[in-house]
Amino acid sequence: MGAGVSPIRIVAVDGHSPVHASMSAHLSRARLNAALIFITIGALSLLLGGRSALALNPSLDVSQYAHTSWTARDGFSVGSIFAIAQTPDGYLWLGSEFGLFRFDGLHAVPWHPPAGQQLPQKPYALLVSRDGTLWIGTFAGLVSWDGQKLTQYPQIGHRFVTSLVEDHGGTVWAGIQYETPGTPEGQICAIRNGAVRCYLNDGAFGSFVWSLAEDSSGNLWTGADSGFWRWKPGSPKRYPTPAARVGDMAASNDGQLVFGISGAGLRRLVGDRLDEFPIHSAINPNALLPDREVDSNKLLRDRDGGLWIGTHQHGLIHVHNGRTDVFTKSDGLSGDISCSLFEDREGNVWYGSTRGLDRFRELAVTSISTKQGLSSDAVESLVEGKDGSMWIATRDGLNRLRNGRLTIFRKSDGLPDDFVQSLYEDSRGRVWASFPAHGLTVFEDGKFVGVSGLPSEEIYSITGDEKGNLWLCGNKGLSHIRDGRLVETFP
Repeated sequence: MGAGVSPIRIVAVDGHSPVHASMSAHLSRARLNAALIFITIGALSLLLGGRSALALNPSLDVSQYAHTSWTARDGFSVGSIFAIAQTPDGYLWLGSEFGLFRFDGLHAVPWHPPAGQQLPQKPYALLVSRDGTLWIGTFAGLVSWDGQKLTQYPQIGHRFVTSLVEDHGGTVWAGIQYETPGTPEGQICAIRNGAVRCYLNDGAFGSFVWSLAEDSSGNLWTGADSGFWRWKPGSPKRYPTPAARVGDMAASNDGQLVFGISGAGLRRLVGDRLDEFPIHSAINPNALLPDREVDSNKLLRDRDGGLWIGTHQHGLIHVHNGRTDVFTKSDGLSGDISCSLFEDREGNVWYGSTRGLDRFRELAVTSISTKQGLSSDAVESLVEGKDGSMWIATRDGLNRLRNGRLTIFRKSDGLPDDFVQSLYEDSRGRVWASFPAHGLTVFEDGKFVGVSGLPSEEIYSITGDEKGNLWLCGNKGLSHIRDGRLVETFP
């Protein structure tokens, strides 16, 4: 443990990492109320399909994940968080404007190297290589920490290390910005087995290399002052981006890379040219977001294929399963100006901003609300159909969730009223629905049919048996019907 770090008691929970263990909490029982409807993951998996372990369910919107934020209001004061990494012991490391911090899920503790050693400057880029070494790129040089020794790399000097990546062969690459803006001395440096080799590329990078990434084919890409470069294998090849500043990079679903244009949209490589990467609007799925609204800064492709875009001033954009949703400070995000994105080994997604830190993780229950297309958050009843559909009665329509899609039925679709009170599916698969002051209707063969001759105008609840008997509790007592006809009534 580095000097200056107070010992922290970590209690493991079910073998999870310290970050997960210290934030574990018991979930309260799901409750149906006028605000949200909660559906268990077991039921939801029937509707939306299964998922891999240790990853966020890609079918969900950001607002459906469990969200926790740490800000100055919570006593969390580390400044802008430029980078996040996780070491094998489970701790998160935060590179911020106030220094390097180690985070256990509750407390961010300033980290200082052993006596007689020091970081060359504030950290900006972090990487944990496959051997567990923490690499720290700073505003004035590069160091690495193996848990006992801090190693300096004087060959890089006091230059700004903007980015770090480890390739499939175990070489660590660093992107470098020269001290004097406008000077064509941006470069990349390769570190392997302690040896450092830097490439100036005859000044062709321009004054900086800002981002680094490796695609699924083993190509190493750099985002530089002069455009995007495929550095290896083979001869370096440049893809210019006129009048645009390169930003971050992330892998696409097919293993290729998506390139961010700082403060604008995304690009992808098609043949030998960079084309626009379309992002649909969260409000109007048939429209595309203009570049100024994408406003990209940081990119992350999670292990289940979701694309996370940290913007310069519009919060967090999430692209998944062909859909787009947005999460901003008004939704509880720590801040709308993004500085970093990271996925930990348990599949949680972390967002660092100028105001704090956010974590998104999946819960044992998932909420569905008007944000996901529900007709109303005032939910009265629900029933799961034999065909896997989930029927949801609200005060503004009847919803059917089937194969991940919501269909809404209202008066215009044959209902006697938009306020739906109770639901029941009988042994034949017919769905019965009741309405305040409008009695009972049944959904059969794709249409709603009203039931007449009932004593109660308002039916509070419905149940039945395998023989086709239905029992209705209403404002005029308990009624027994069979095949849509009244059998008897108990006042």
